[in-house]
Amino acid sequence: MSALVLGHKNPDTDSIISAIAAADLMSKRGIPSTAVAQGKPTPETEFVLNKFGLKAPEVVSSVAGKKVVLVDYSDLAQAPADLKDAEIIAVIDHHKLGDITTSSPLLMWVWPVGCTGTVIKHMYDYYGIEIPKNIAGGLLCAILSDTVIFKSPTTTEDDKKAVDGLMKIAGVKDYKELGMDMFKVKSAVDGVPAKDLVFRDYKDFDMNGKKVGIGQLEVIDIKMLDKCKPDLVAEIAKAKADGRHSVFLLLTDIMQEGSEMLICSDDPSVVEKAFGVKGDKSVWLPRVMSRKKDVVPKFEAAFK
Repeated sequence: MSALVLGHKNPDTDSIISAIAAADLMSKRGIPSTAVAQGKPTPETEFVLNKFGLKAPEVVSSVAGKKVVLVDYSDLAQAPADLKDAEIIAVIDHHKLGDITTSSPLLMWVWPVGCTGTVIKHMYDYYGIEIPKNIAGGLLCAILSDTVIFKSPTTTEDDKKAVDGLMKIAGVKDYKELGMDMFKVKSAVDGVPAKDLVFRDYKDFDMNGKKVGIGQLEVIDIKMLDKCKPDLVAEIAKAKADGRHSVFLLLTDIMQEGSEMLICSDDPSVVEKAFGVKGDKSVWLPRVMSRKKDVVPKFEAAFK
């Protein structure tokens, strides 16, 4: 039986590409594996898949009775509802350790780097397995996406070294040009329903018993979002009404290197507790680029 390799809900480029790469790696190590996903690719991910000739994984909602490999998360809130009825055989991630537990030992690679793709590049090297050219291109793009072309504070020297190695394998000469091409696609918001934008890169978290949603839209110019901002505000209010204490949406300007945070919360004072600035509906947060490093830890402390 083939193991299922899958990333988190509302999958981003790292989640999709890491599933594809990890399935290839696990299969070549004698553990037959198939990449799947908990959602369709975003426009940016579709760009990457098409550019390097990779196939989008099948979308699944159930993993009961299956062996599974988790990539890019270890939180139950981001997993299929029936994960408890599956056997987790591996976790590959770059986030904090979540609340998923297992009854048996497992393969576990969780590194403090900017992207799961970086971890998988090192896994290929560690096991002495050659990275296919198309997968190397996908992993390269995943790292550029997650590290915002090395602008994110999550970026490490390991990420930069991985990019250098993957460029050679994929035949890419200019990573900055490739990264900007990706973010231009990511920034195309005209005609996209506000709900799709809110959930394009969105995660739920359990913060001291409260369900908190945090989404992020990364664009090359935040002014591009001016027209749709009222609709985004309305959509996060709907998301909050669906059993959440708070929903926050980061509108990240990768050129200004900061984010406007849209706020919908039962207690907006948590924003001031977390960031030291008041805001009932929105706040500008300079140098805030990473949900993982700049936002989630501060909110977790504020909710305690």
